[in-house]
Amino acid sequence: MWKTSSGSTGRLLQLCLGYFSLYVLNGMAAKVFTGGYPYKMPEMAYLFNNTLGGSAIALLVVFVLGWYKLKSNRLEKWGPFTVPSEAAYIIPSGICTAVVIPTTTLMYTLPISVMVAMVIMRGSIIVISRLIDAVQIHQGILKKRVYGEENWAVLFALLAVATNVVLSPVVTYLEGQGIEASRMLGLKPGALAGSFDFLRSPQAMTIMGCYITAYTIRIYIMNYFKNTRAKGVPLDNQGFIGVEQIAASLTMAGMVALFFFGAPAFGWTSKPIVDFRAAVTQPSLGAFLTGLPYGALAFFSVFIFMFKGRTATFAGLVNRLTSLLAGTAATLLMFFVFKAKFPSVQDWVSVGFILVAVYFLSLAEKRRMTELAKEPAA
Repeated sequence: MWKTSSGSTGRLLQLCLGYFSLYVLNGMAAKVFTGGYPYKMPEMAYLFNNTLGGSAIALLVVFVLGWYKLKSNRLEKWGPFTVPSEAAYIIPSGICTAVVIPTTTLMYTLPISVMVAMVIMRGSIIVISRLIDAVQIHQGILKKRVYGEENWAVLFALLAVATNVVLSPVVTYLEGQGIEASRMLGLKPGALAGSFDFLRSPQAMTIMGCYITAYTIRIYIMNYFKNTRAKGVPLDNQGFIGVEQIAASLTMAGMVALFFFGAPAFGWTSKPIVDFRAAVTQPSLGAFLTGLPYGALAFFSVFIFMFKGRTATFAGLVNRLTSLLAGTAATLLMFFVFKAKFPSVQDWVSVGFILVAVYFLSLAEKRRMTELAKEPAA
C-alpha cells in the first residue's frame, strides 16, 4: 500500500490520481452515451440520469460511512436540534452546488460557442481561487502567502484553458498570409466570430452570472471552513462534504419538482425546460450507473479544493489541471477503443501549457512543504 499522511505531497498525489481516473471514466461515459459509440441518447437525458445516479451514490456513501457527523468548532441550538455551527454556511454551500450543476449544463445550451463556454467555466475557477486567497489574506483568515510560482502557474493554466481562443486569431492571421493553418490545426478562421454575442442576451448573462456567483461563494466557503478550524479541531473534509451533499441533493430535488411540474402550470416553454422535462421521462439504467464515477469524483474534487495546508490558488489549479489532463486522456482512449476523433493539435498545445504550470506548482509545493515542516517547531 502507498501509505501517506494527512497534508503530505503523497496524499495530494493520491487524490489527483483518483480524481484523474474517475474523470477519465466519466468523460468516456459521456462520449459513449451521447456520441454514438455505440449508443446515443439526448445529451440532456444523459446528464439528468448521470447526475441522478451520482447524487444517489454520493448520498449512499455519506450515510453508510457516517460523514454527516461533522467535527465542529462548536455546537449550537436550532430550535429543538443541536447542530454544528458550521452548518450555517455549509448548507448555503450545498445550495450553491445545486446551482452549479444545472447551470453547467445550461451553459452548453446557450447561443455561445462550446469553445468559449469551456474557457469561461474552467478559467473562472482558476481566477476565483486566486481572488479568494487575496480576500482571505486581507481579512486575516488565511495566514499563508501565495508564492510567485503559484502566480506563474495561474498564467500558464489560463493559457492551457484558453488555447483555442488564443489560437483562433493566430489562425485567421496566418490564413490571411496564405498559410493553410486552419487545415493543419483543425480550427476554422473566424471560428470565434459571433461567439460573444451572448453578452447581449439577458438569459445567457443570468445563467453565467449564477454559475460564477455560486462557484465563488462555494470556493470561499470551502476555504473559510479550512482556514478557521479551532485549535484541536481536525479538518473534517468528509463531514463538510457530507452536510453539503445532503443540502445539494435536497435543493436539486426541489428544483426538479419546480421545473417539471411548474412548466405546464406556468406556461414555461423555453427549449432548455422542454428538453429537461423530456429528460426526466427518459430513465436509463446505463446512464444512471455512470453516476458511480461521477459521484465518486465529486468527493475527490472537494478533497483537492480543501487540501490541508495549501492556498485556494494552489488547490484550485491542481483541481482544474487534473481535470484538463483527464479530458485529453479520455479523448485519447476513445480514439483507441472506439476509433473516435484523435486529440487535436490544440489539445496537445494545451497539455504543453499544463506541464509548464505543473512545473511551477511543483516548485511551490517544495516551498510549502518546507514551510509546513517548520510550523510544529514554531
